[in-house]
Amino acid sequence: MKRALSFCMIAAAVTGCTQFPDLDHTQTGALDAAEYPALVPIEPLLAQANTAGADPVQTQDNLDSRLAGLRARANALRGTVLTDAEKRRLETGLR
Repeated sequence: MKRALSFCMIAAAVTGCTQFPDLDHTQTGALDAAEYPALVPIEPLLAQANTAGADPVQTQDNLDSRLAGLRARANALRGTVLTDAEKRRLETGLR
């Protein structure tokens, strides 16, 4: 308990010595003269956000077609790489 209290006191003392950045005169006249943004009702924004999502049927169709293409490529890669003559040559060389 004493250790935690002393740690908190040391942390408070160290942060009290920190120099903060000079924030005076950082706001320009143009920023002072700028108008506030217009406030709009949130309901239309929420309705638009809810309807702007992806169509699940179209997404599933796209995924199915990609899956079929990938499976076709995988099946093409499963075939043999060597010709029959190359296979016979390897078999005779290994004996």
